[in-house]
Amino acid sequence: MLIQALVFAAGLVALVLGASALVRGASKLALSFGISPLVVGLTIVAFGTSAPEMAVSAGAVLDGQTDIAVGNVVGSNIFNVLFILGVSALVAPLLVNLQLIRQEVPIMIGAALLLLVLGIDGSISVFDGALLMALMVGYTVFLILQSRRESASNTTEFDAELKPAAPGAWDARWPAQVALIAAGLALLVVGSDWLVSASVVFAKALGVSDVVIGLTIVAAGTSMPEAATSLAAAFKGERDIAVGNVVGSNTFNILGCLGLSGLISGGAGLTLAPSILAFDIWVMLAALLACLPVFLSGREIARWEGGVLLAYYVAYVAYLIMASQHHDALPAFSSAMLSFVAPLTIVTLVVSLMRNKPYSSAR
Repeated sequence: MLIQALVFAAGLVALVLGASALVRGASKLALSFGISPLVVGLTIVAFGTSAPEMAVSAGAVLDGQTDIAVGNVVGSNIFNVLFILGVSALVAPLLVNLQLIRQEVPIMIGAALLLLVLGIDGSISVFDGALLMALMVGYTVFLILQSRRESASNTTEFDAELKPAAPGAWDARWPAQVALIAAGLALLVVGSDWLVSASVVFAKALGVSDVVIGLTIVAAGTSMPEAATSLAAAFKGERDIAVGNVVGSNTFNILGCLGLSGLISGGAGLTLAPSILAFDIWVMLAALLACLPVFLSGREIARWEGGVLLAYYVAYVAYLIMASQHHDALPAFSSAMLSFVAPLTIVTLVVSLMRNKPYSSAR
């Protein structure tokens, strides 16, 4: 078991380093060809943080572990909203860009609803995967076209953060940039293989399903780039970046990760476990829908709202663990969550939204 834990940790490190190398090499290469920093930031950098999820999901499908592939994506989206935004808001109240509320969050929710519709028959077919990938490409093109109308301040922000390699630097020439991309891809492939193989061993040793491992350990592990990015942004005061990173990653996870996984799944398609269809995908959708009232209440995520999000993630993981072990306390725990905690949270959010309505509209 110790060896598998080391393999899992090594796989996680390889995924993080691979994503970093891929983003650095691709960004420098794109900038050297004259592509604007804004477009690079909206595409390569944004997608790079979701590269571990894509690598793990695709690797799991090729290994025949489809439950881990789907659980990884659904679990990562739940982790991103409830844990990452929760912890980031506890560090500092997070500002929410108005465009995020009007455009990106509805697109994210729409992608989740589409996944629910496509998966209602119990699988994501090759056709479904192609549709999701086509929407991912269309969404990327839309962002690039929209970036041409971005304000000067936003463009300047990307110019400051993304610069071509300095003359004479080791990564200033395209061979070094291509080598970074190749090394990043190799680390992602190796890291995903180690992570998936160790996760399967964990699931068998702990007596839980691949779905639970994918929803928890694997999902949290592959979301480390998003966690690092959002927490660093929160500590540096770039609080809108912390939110935008999570929203963009969630959309990419559904359209890109599950799209690619569906495409390579073969004739049988990507099977969705009954437990995911009956429970986890609804938790994901509820977490994404909760973003709207939370974001609209003063156009920020307050510390108390971050605390509520984090508490819900702890409760969700506790439920998964108790359900996998058929714990005697599960019925009482479920009843308390459904009859008391959830309604109280909804009422609190509605009251907060109504009290901040004039403030929000004034902005």
